[in-house]
Amino acid sequence: VWKGLPTYLSYSNTYPGPASLQYFSGEDLDRATRLRMQQGQFRYNLERQQQEQQQAKVDENCADALSNQLRLAMDAQATHLARLEESCRAAMMCAMANANKAQAAVQAGRQRCERQREQKANLAEIRHQSTSDLLTENPQVAQHRTAPHRVLPYCWKGMTPEQRAAIRKEQEVQRSKKEAHRQAEKTLDTEWKSQTMSSAQALLELEEQERELCAVFQRGLGSFNQQLANEQKAQQDYLNSVIYTNQPTAQYHRQFNTSSR
Repeated sequence: VWKGLPTYLSYSNTYPGPASLQYFSGEDLDRATRLRMQQGQFRYNLERQQQEQQQAKVDENCADALSNQLRLAMDAQATHLARLEESCRAAMMCAMANANKAQAAVQAGRQRCERQREQKANLAEIRHQSTSDLLTENPQVAQHRTAPHRVLPYCWKGMTPEQRAAIRKEQEVQRSKKEAHRQAEKTLDTEWKSQTMSSAQALLELEEQERELCAVFQRGLGSFNQQLANEQKAQQDYLNSVIYTNQPTAQYHRQFNTSSR
């Protein structure tokens, strides 16, 4: 079917030959019918497109309406849920407040009972202590059960007058013994001082005798040394005057080492 321009118009040759013929007389006898059918098909397609566009617009409007309705419904549902949540929260807070009040009341009752029980226990303890042997100061309470000579420190309230008298008597005896011991030490110190002075005097006398003996010894030693010196001098004089009379002179010493022999 011929739809466009002839093919020869696209060739560079302006004088095409017989082979370039494309349309012959007597061909395409249904061209008018075909054109009418094409126009009808075109109108049908155009109307169908318009209907589809209108339907799409209607569908879009319906979708928008449904979307708006759905959004409104969701907003209403959210508002309803928010109201329900708020009411639930208020109910929970009220219930919690009531529970706290009940718990506080129970705690207050428990504390009140505890204080009452503690007060009763304190009163019983005070009554017991006021009537017990600890505050009445019974001396028998402080005695040890297995050792009568010992006392219990946490129950002992002090000594009896008899015990104080015995302790004072024992202290007096100890004081007398200490005084006698002190007198004995004083006497011993006096004797020791006397002996020390006697020993010092004897030591001084011995030192004096030693000095006298040393002086006598020095005098005797000096006399002996003088006598010994005199004897040595006499012997030396004898040797010089009798034995060594021929003394060598300087001329005698110069005669040696004067020749080669």
